[in-house]
Amino acid sequence: MLDIAICGGGVGGLCAAIALRSMGHKVTVYEQARQFGRVGADINLTPNAVHALDRLGASEDLRRNAARPTHRISRTWDSGEETSRLPMSEAAEARYGAPQLTVHRADLLAALEALLPEGVLRFGATVKTVGQDEDGAWAGLSDGEVIRADVVIGADGIHSPVREAVFGPDHPQFTGLVSWRAVFPREKGGDLPDLDAFTKWWGPTADRQIVTFPLTRGEEVFVFATHKQEGWAEEGWTLPGDITELRGHYADFHPHARALLDACETVPRSALHVREPMAHWSMGRISLLGDAAHPMVPFMAQGACMAIEDAVVLARALEGATPETAPEALTRYEAARIPRTSEIQRSSLANEWLKTQGNADWVYGYQAWSAEV
Repeated sequence: MLDIAICGGGVGGLCAAIALRSMGHKVTVYEQARQFGRVGADINLTPNAVHALDRLGASEDLRRNAARPTHRISRTWDSGEETSRLPMSEAAEARYGAPQLTVHRADLLAALEALLPEGVLRFGATVKTVGQDEDGAWAGLSDGEVIRADVVIGADGIHSPVREAVFGPDHPQFTGLVSWRAVFPREKGGDLPDLDAFTKWWGPTADRQIVTFPLTRGEEVFVFATHKQEGWAEEGWTLPGDITELRGHYADFHPHARALLDACETVPRSALHVREPMAHWSMGRISLLGDAAHPMVPFMAQGACMAIEDAVVLARALEGATPETAPEALTRYEAARIPRTSEIQRSSLANEWLKTQGNADWVYGYQAWSAEV
């Protein structure tokens, strides 16, 4: 049995805690927030992620609160022409063993938190740095407390202190794209088509797009849009947006696409940042997962999905590991994951995936519980 400290209680960190505990390890998650609130909006769980979550035991709560998009559709920005249509829901379940689920981030975190006993998740614990010595690994909290563990996992996001402590400082690269996100009640969409599907309106250039899909059992509709911006000088990564400005960026889009934006009211905007794929995630007894290891733009809807896959493969790699064998197990974990996550990072940034009819099997058909480790 290993004593494992996970830095970060987001989707990847909680999934890792559940999976590692199922392998018999002692796990503590250190999360800087005082509690989980209803912040953020969408999590798009494609079949590869849902299949992994099913084995973790989170499926019942997820299916009760999520929506199940009927299709994945691509449309042309001005004509509305449909360029691809991939059946999801029952068709995805038959093909991949799991459906696509779209859910509010807070509902997913609640479903995962419910699977952890009291004491595993420590709120209000901000990890500032990590290290290791001949006796094991350690994490230093902002209040001065030092946590000793056999293994430390950095699941602490794109601005990861764990990553910086192990691999040195770096800075995420601004992609030149700004994203806008909104949620509106389904009834405000009136008789617009495909509100029950995941639909992407592809703009005349790769920087402009509108994506919509259902949330909250189909009672809400999520909207995501991007456009180009020269630099990001504003303070903060997410700021209030102006709905009139957003609509202006898409004034030349098809009437159905513009109607989606007309239904929106509050539209936070964020700068999209990335990092180049890493050659290694692990050093000794410390490793990374999720956005700490492979931040990506959301154009393939795989950010959370890759973190969930990471968590399962990490637990499988550490099954039966001892403090002495843990470093080798972490090396096998990163070797199993880096080729896949790097390909998805690059494909997401290229933003061409499923623009026309294509094969989704290499993404949706991956099964973390049986993939080679």
